[in-house]
Amino acid sequence: MTILIFLGSMIGAMALGVPIAFSLLLCGAALMWHLNMFDAQILAQNVINGADSFPLLAVPFFMLAGEIMNAGGLSRRIVNFAMALVGHVKGGLGYVTIVAAVIMASLSGSAVADAAALTALLLPMMVAAGHDKARSAGLIASAGIIAPIIPPSIGFVIFGVAANVSISKLFMAGIFPGVWLAVSLWFTWWWLVRKETIAPPPRKSFKEVLEAMRLATWALVLPFIIVFGLKFGVFTPTEAAVVAAVYSLFVSTVIYRELNLKQLVPLFVSAATTCAIVMFLVAAAMVSAWLITVANLPAQVVELLQPLLDSPRLLMLAIMVLTMVVGTALDMTPTILLLTPVLMPVVKAAGIDPVYFGVLFIINNAIGLITPPVGTVLNAVAGVGKMGMDEVTRGVVPFMIAQFAMMFLMIAFPQLVMVPARWFY
Repeated sequence: MTILIFLGSMIGAMALGVPIAFSLLLCGAALMWHLNMFDAQILAQNVINGADSFPLLAVPFFMLAGEIMNAGGLSRRIVNFAMALVGHVKGGLGYVTIVAAVIMASLSGSAVADAAALTALLLPMMVAAGHDKARSAGLIASAGIIAPIIPPSIGFVIFGVAANVSISKLFMAGIFPGVWLAVSLWFTWWWLVRKETIAPPPRKSFKEVLEAMRLATWALVLPFIIVFGLKFGVFTPTEAAVVAAVYSLFVSTVIYRELNLKQLVPLFVSAATTCAIVMFLVAAAMVSAWLITVANLPAQVVELLQPLLDSPRLLMLAIMVLTMVVGTALDMTPTILLLTPVLMPVVKAAGIDPVYFGVLFIINNAIGLITPPVGTVLNAVAGVGKMGMDEVTRGVVPFMIAQFAMMFLMIAFPQLVMVPARWFY
């Protein structure tokens, strides 16, 4: 009965068009009423406590870093460097998209920001070269969702706080899975364009490649600073977010000189607006998370999944299918915050490594960003590319299937995630 009230109140509120954050608060209030413990003061206190977390300070700084990188010329130089490396091969602009997405993912951690930047920079070039617009937009959207997986990752920060799992270990464990997703996109794009007759741009000379790398050096250095800083304990993930924001601000204003003080104000406002939305979602979801624990819902879920506890792979498969379904209706942040307190006791009871589970869980949620009808990244690409949502959805399907296939491969072979992860921590 408790599970029905929890799900029914939330889904009912969302069906009436209530924003997700307020739906979560209504869901929490319904649970409190059902448990005969309704108290507006407790509700308000949990909202405040939900956002009062030091590790969550990483979220606004990573968002700010992403805004500055896109406006300050770092993203454009990364795309130019990728163009110099692989732009000359058949279907080269698609490979440029994938390489640029991986590099940008290691800078910002925001799928929407990366996808929007790549769409603005590369979609017109791909269409002008003769590539199908829907397919090109689908590739860009699919490449953009690598951002929440390769560190620094806002998704890992939120999951780490909600699940009480080391964010540094999650960051390190996400490096290779993000690369595996890029590999799946690479082969899918190769398969789709193998029969095209579009002439690629001419090969850049070795001197031009070196020049493109020189111009992008300041942007390319940041991922190494973050990874080595976390690896050797120089700073925490929260401090890494501050380093990323300050570094990108310094490079954009002093080195590249593409930003001035007047241009910074709108960037700060945009980052603050986006951050406010995310943090309100976090605060509202923490109310539901607290009540989930009080109502003992995790124990009920453990009991329901008892037959699968002896088979970790089958359990992971069941959890991933559940997350896929939820991801079609909810955005990444509320999905993480709602499912994590329910699923973590099940994961621990089955003896599954929490870091491994966190990586697969975030991958699933990231792919959810390109699954209709919610698909935040789909909406961003459609908006920037001035396309219909149905057109982008049609183009993203083969790449989404490839990424889901890679995710299930990581379920079947956990070594793909954990063996390289242990090289880093």
